[in-house]
Amino acid sequence: MTHPVLEDHFAPGEAHFDECLGEWPRERRAALASAATERDVLAALEKDVLRPEDFMALLSPAAEPFLEQMARRSREITLRFFGRAVNIFSPLYISDICTNHCRYCGFNADNRQKRRHLSVDEAAAEAFALADAGISHILLLTGDARHIASPEYIAQVAERIKPRFASVSVEVYSLTLEEYRMLLRSGVDSMTMFQETYNRELYEWLHPAGPKHDFLWRLNTPARAAKAGLHGVGIGALLGLDEFIHDAFCTGLHAWWLQKHFPGVDVGLSVPRMCPHEGSFEVKHGVGDRQFVQYITALRCFLPRCGITVSSRESADMRNHIVPIGVTRVSAGVSTAVGGRVVEAENSGQFDISDHRSVPEMIRDLAALGYQAVAKDWEGCDF
Repeated sequence: MTHPVLEDHFAPGEAHFDECLGEWPRERRAALASAATERDVLAALEKDVLRPEDFMALLSPAAEPFLEQMARRSREITLRFFGRAVNIFSPLYISDICTNHCRYCGFNADNRQKRRHLSVDEAAAEAFALADAGISHILLLTGDARHIASPEYIAQVAERIKPRFASVSVEVYSLTLEEYRMLLRSGVDSMTMFQETYNRELYEWLHPAGPKHDFLWRLNTPARAAKAGLHGVGIGALLGLDEFIHDAFCTGLHAWWLQKHFPGVDVGLSVPRMCPHEGSFEVKHGVGDRQFVQYITALRCFLPRCGITVSSRESADMRNHIVPIGVTRVSAGVSTAVGGRVVEAENSGQFDISDHRSVPEMIRDLAALGYQAVAKDWEGCDF
């Protein structure tokens, strides 16, 4: 697969995250995790600034007996940096036509389901329905089909809806630096890019065909978006594809690297776990609830300023329980199908959701937990 200027518009000698990842091979990660002791865990919990080695200690089996202490520490840090505010956003799928063959995804090109691509007018109508429901932060999603859901199309949708939203984010296929700059000019301020797994061999098997097959092109996408000037860059691994310790550590390492190299960018993390989709995929490395909590609290201790998003893949009960220990952003009023609010939905979603709460219901439940639901926490300025 050939991409436009794979050197990626980075100056000679400018760092790429794959170089950092190469310094932490699987063998080194495994050795650190197995060698971690209770003393290492307790020492990490006493620090204000953690090294990657400390983060690994908190992810390791040695930390499992200390989940309560980790949760308390995580809660303290979250209150210090974020207070009791939780940002609410809604995703809007505007196209599910896809040329990729991801083995675990409902949008897989091999899945013979009805597909839908909204016109700019239809996408705007769907978005405005969310605005009418009280949403000010919207996330636009597409499949990977440049010839249909082109960067220009995404920009047109963003430009049309921007006047009704404080923040327009995208979760789409990997773009070039200039394409991210075009989206920025159209009103997009943030992006999310899931690496899915940081295990390159596994990644290439999971994505056997299509543009997404290129591991390095995707890996360096968040840095391109940050370099383009986007306000926010979100990343995440899909937990359950590889062994927990590896993808959990590499996700935190990636966010740490982005903060280090792009200090003016708001770096965020999403923590999705595998869930059912249309098709069949065996989850070999399922992440249980205790391990999930361990991951969130370890991330918070390692990356105090990072926003942490938990999506509607998780149940309402689970999301209610983990908001106080580190979560700062949740979705509400979710549909993973294209259309359905104003335009009739004729397709199945990308994955099954577990939390079906509406925006008012989410606001009510957060208030019951002692948290303020924030539909608008920042707004870009025109200069």
